[in-house]
Amino acid sequence: MRDFQKKLTNGFFALISLPSTAMGFALSIQISALSWLLTTQFHLDIHQVGIVWAAGPLAGIVGQVVIGLISDKVWFWGGRRRPFILIGGALAALMLFALPNIAALDHALGLGNLLLVATAVALTLDLAINISFNPTRSVIADVTPEGEARTKGYTWMQTISGFFGVMAYVIGAVAGNFVLIYAGVFIVFLFSVVPILFVTEARELKPEPGEEEKSSGAKESTQWGQLFRIYGAHAFSWIGVQTMFVYIIAFIQQKMPLSADPATAAQEAGRIISISFAILNTVGFLLPAPVLEPLSKRFGRVRVHMGAVAIMAIGYAGIVAGGTTPFTLYLLMAVLGVGWASIVSLPFAIMTEKVVKSRMGFFMGIFNLSVVLPQLFVSLILGRVIMDAPDKSIIFLISGATLAVSSLVWILVKESGTGMIGRTAGGGGKLH
Repeated sequence: MRDFQKKLTNGFFALISLPSTAMGFALSIQISALSWLLTTQFHLDIHQVGIVWAAGPLAGIVGQVVIGLISDKVWFWGGRRRPFILIGGALAALMLFALPNIAALDHALGLGNLLLVATAVALTLDLAINISFNPTRSVIADVTPEGEARTKGYTWMQTISGFFGVMAYVIGAVAGNFVLIYAGVFIVFLFSVVPILFVTEARELKPEPGEEEKSSGAKESTQWGQLFRIYGAHAFSWIGVQTMFVYIIAFIQQKMPLSADPATAAQEAGRIISISFAILNTVGFLLPAPVLEPLSKRFGRVRVHMGAVAIMAIGYAGIVAGGTTPFTLYLLMAVLGVGWASIVSLPFAIMTEKVVKSRMGFFMGIFNLSVVLPQLFVSLILGRVIMDAPDKSIIFLISGATLAVSSLVWILVKESGTGMIGRTAGGGGKLH
């Protein structure tokens, strides 16, 4: 074990944040460029785009749970999480390279089916991300002690990952999505493969102090009722968010004042998407540590998250009412960022309090189902509804309604412990 890991230096926290950052960057590229690429370059209709996006959630159902479970138990290539990060990172970089070359790949294979090839590339990309995402988060818990250091590890992860996520959208807006994709090939490979080689994992995951006693307690220590309420509330949030991610291109093409020239209009739409998501993610990575954490200490995580989600629902209603110019859309994206900042931080913190360290990968995989199942619903069910709707404002009506439902379901979740992000809740049982 190297000294910077023993001493838990800032450099070490930055290093262990990079693999998760790589996967987040790959996901940002997918969100920013995939729908744009499929509609403007390969001319798929919005329903077909939904089918391609469905590949990701299908990969997530298998990847996150299975890889999480396996990575808790195996050991090879000098690590528990390391092998899956190395494989997933290299594969994700390769699929990013394939993304803008789908037509050439289809021609080389002689298939004559762009939809099939696009789906295969998207499926492999998302499978690669899911192979790595779970281990990149779990390794932070593995190599940091519970308490302040654990909190710091995830705070650094969110800050660095969020910053590079914003940079992905900025690159797309300034230089174009093709530059973004090819830059991502190098960033994803470098950040996922190199850092993990300098991190030493423990061969055996030891329980935290007091964890064995909790794990051997009565069944009522496992708060399954609360856990399923968290899953349900989080799932409604992701229906709304994913609807925006996948189908915003249709709203922009119908509602925004774009050029009459198709090629120019495609570039303008791509730029609007990139700037919109850059704003969303800037707010998303700036708020958690300096704003949401202090508020959570005072009012509790659940209350703060419920309020943030409600604000996001209001922002979606604002887009329906007046988000028909790039400027108003950008302003409202900043409002949506309040909810987004909470969605990517507080539910994760609430859930991890109830998970034994030795099964961290598995339970992170289970929690991910509250993300990927809604994504699957959005892709396979809502795509046809949105394509048939004459007014594409339905995209944000759906998003606003599901975020409002999510906020209401969070009322049913009880506060536990001090509310501090990353701390162990007092008196709360852990899953086993």
